[in-house]
Amino acid sequence: MPNPTNKRLTQFLKWRYKKISDKTFTHVMSVVVGFLAGLAAVTLKNITYFIESLLERGIVFSSNQLYFVLPVIGLTLVYLYVKYIHREKLEHAISSILFALSRKKGIMDLKKVYTPLITAPLTVGFGGSVGLLGPAVASGAAISSNLGRLLHINTKTRSLLIACASAGAIASIFQAPVAAIIFAVEVFSLDLTMVSLLPMLLASISGVLTSYFFLGDENLFSYIITEKFAIQDTFFYILLGVGTAISSIYFTKMYFGILKLFKPLKSPKYRLLAGGLAIGIMLYFIPPLYGEGFGFINDLLMGDHISALGDNPFEAFMDNIWVVIALLFGITIFKAVAMTTTFAAGGAGGIFIPTMVMGSALGNAVAKVINNIGLGFEVSESNFTLIGMAGLIAGVLHAPLTSIFLIAEITGGYELFVPLMITAAISYLITKNAIDYSIYTRELAEQGALLTHNKDQTVLTLMQLDDVIERDFKSVHQEMTLGQMLHDTVAKSTRNLYPVVSDKGVMTGIVFLDDIREFMFDTSMYDKITVSTLMHQAPAYIYYEKDSMQQVMQKFQDSGAWNLPVIREGKYLGFVSKSKLLTAYRRKLINFTR
Repeated sequence: MPNPTNKRLTQFLKWRYKKISDKTFTHVMSVVVGFLAGLAAVTLKNITYFIESLLERGIVFSSNQLYFVLPVIGLTLVYLYVKYIHREKLEHAISSILFALSRKKGIMDLKKVYTPLITAPLTVGFGGSVGLLGPAVASGAAISSNLGRLLHINTKTRSLLIACASAGAIASIFQAPVAAIIFAVEVFSLDLTMVSLLPMLLASISGVLTSYFFLGDENLFSYIITEKFAIQDTFFYILLGVGTAISSIYFTKMYFGILKLFKPLKSPKYRLLAGGLAIGIMLYFIPPLYGEGFGFINDLLMGDHISALGDNPFEAFMDNIWVVIALLFGITIFKAVAMTTTFAAGGAGGIFIPTMVMGSALGNAVAKVINNIGLGFEVSESNFTLIGMAGLIAGVLHAPLTSIFLIAEITGGYELFVPLMITAAISYLITKNAIDYSIYTRELAEQGALLTHNKDQTVLTLMQLDDVIERDFKSVHQEMTLGQMLHDTVAKSTRNLYPVVSDKGVMTGIVFLDDIREFMFDTSMYDKITVSTLMHQAPAYIYYEKDSMQQVMQKFQDSGAWNLPVIREGKYLGFVSKSKLLTAYRRKLINFTR
């Protein structure tokens, strides 16, 4: 019996193909995915804030021992969900999207729609020191991907709509539609053309309107700039740029270092227990590390560092400004530790908002040092707090334009545009020279699966080795005589080369038609010459498990060969020809730039 739902979908698709152009349909879909991504972001925020409000009633940081166990409880709930329901390892949100775009043709598992809405609130709500932006983007991207598959949208448009969903989610969380578009361009390496810009603009508007509809016009940061940029402060903004660059490098190295530190703990239970207790101890001494940290940032922006630092074991010394500065630098140092420990212990979340918290603490601390060092200088602590966030975002995420426009939008003005540009540019340049790839992209770059703004590299990344492997080559054995080879293989083949393969499938050499041309009509040599005397080694080998398409292209260039054998798990798989590789490259390039 036919499914009525499938029948209606088929009818809708037929109607769409007849009545609506691809361009118009893409614009309509960008609005839809922007709304759905915004809705996912709103849902994620509300669930998290509900959990936090339940737990914070009656709990005091400095005196209640529950804060030692809350992170463990949250991580345990995440562990149970992953083990018994999700049954797959949790992936980093943004990295998994980038991998889907480069290796899976924009196809994402349906589980990724709802899993972030469960695991991230449990992690953050119970004190995990991570953010919600990454999970919101991941959920929105998964919604877009699965909707695209349902409506039979092609790979290129599906990838564009995933970027649109990401812009919608970011616009919904920060109510910053321009920064959301720039984030999608910088992080997902989209070309900023009208073909991509208009759909992202529509998705971003849709996402921010969704946020206004459900949450009102209340901003995450209730702050209006009152002190404008002063030219005499330029040197200090340069200094802050250098400081945020150093902190960005520290942040990135600490991230990978702590993950490596937890690797010897094979059991997820041990990682959970060790990480949960470590986070609990850090929360006891440094309360602002709890959860995302938006309250901490807002308090610093309002000039209330006492409320920002909360009740802590050092509150008796808070009258001393240098104790406050030390605590702020402590947050700068330990936010990266707490965040990565949360991930290593099995938690789910994002790195964007922890980066902002770390930057705000650093910027405020630097301003306090300048104002209290006794040299007569006076700078705006609130402005340095904002620009410190921009510097960390630019350095850690390698997204300078996103950092500039995000801070400008969330503060409702562009008065700080010049110092934002100074600090973000310096932070990005220093960090980029020290670290080639961000936390989002390092693992993908190592796998050869990273999309960039380099069209040549991006096209090669999008190509799949399976699409160019040819398997119709007739193989021969070393023990074969020339006569056997001619009758059993050459006569039945249309190729001019023959792989020499053992009974176990291991390739031992290669024979070209030119190698046997002088003997093939001399019947007296048929039984005297064997394949082993004719064969020679291939000029290079392509390893299926390891080589990226960039490496494959480089091997053709270095060897000068027209055909190279492919080895998979030590055994012969087939050949890649230069002509087929270049044809596939040209087709992919035309499709990518169309």
